[in-house]
Amino acid sequence: MSEHIIKATGRNVEGKGASRRLRRAASIPAIIYGGKNPPQAIQLDHEKIWLASQHEWFYSSILSLELDGKAQDVLLRDMQRHPFKQIIMHLDFQRVDANQAIRVAVPLHFLNEDKSPAGKAADVVVTHELNEVEVSCLPKDLPEFIEIDLSALTVGDIVHLSELKLPKGVEIPELKLGKEHDVAVVIAKHGKEEVEEAIDAPEADVPAAKVAKKDEDKK
Repeated sequence: MSEHIIKATGRNVEGKGASRRLRRAASIPAIIYGGKNPPQAIQLDHEKIWLASQHEWFYSSILSLELDGKAQDVLLRDMQRHPFKQIIMHLDFQRVDANQAIRVAVPLHFLNEDKSPAGKAADVVVTHELNEVEVSCLPKDLPEFIEIDLSALTVGDIVHLSELKLPKGVEIPELKLGKEHDVAVVIAKHGKEEVEEAIDAPEADVPAAKVAKKDEDKK
């Protein structure tokens, strides 16, 4: 069972009006779907879920959802937030089958970048091209995050997707699609290279109106 436990209660009344009433009562309307059981409408305490949502594990870990005294393993699949208030409007959870592989976006943790030759160099820029990666595995093998040790990173280095050290039983489906999908995760290069790239950018990228104005100014 997951160590991350969230508690919920069932709800019999659905619809926009019922959802608004729940939110006014500091609850979140939600739904559980998947597996052999039909979808079920539930509600959760907003304050407790809001606190949980501030943690990385809430989005990428197996959650033990206790519903009316019975626990079931689920994954958060969708969260709807209010456009400007700190309010969670709705949540979707998917039931997890222990014997079926799942695909989940897992966060990347970059270690020892400041201790690396690239990190110590004043004129080197280290960019993180990805902050998460989608993995496939059985629920029991799902990592909360994947670590990337950058202690040996030097200028000119590129860390690709295929170089990530994955836990046993975990794979990256993207890599099965061909070499062109083995994208860069981390790049270390001289800062002046970025400036040169910006200077060398083709004038075609400049809006036509600005080009026309330049030509007019020359007359």
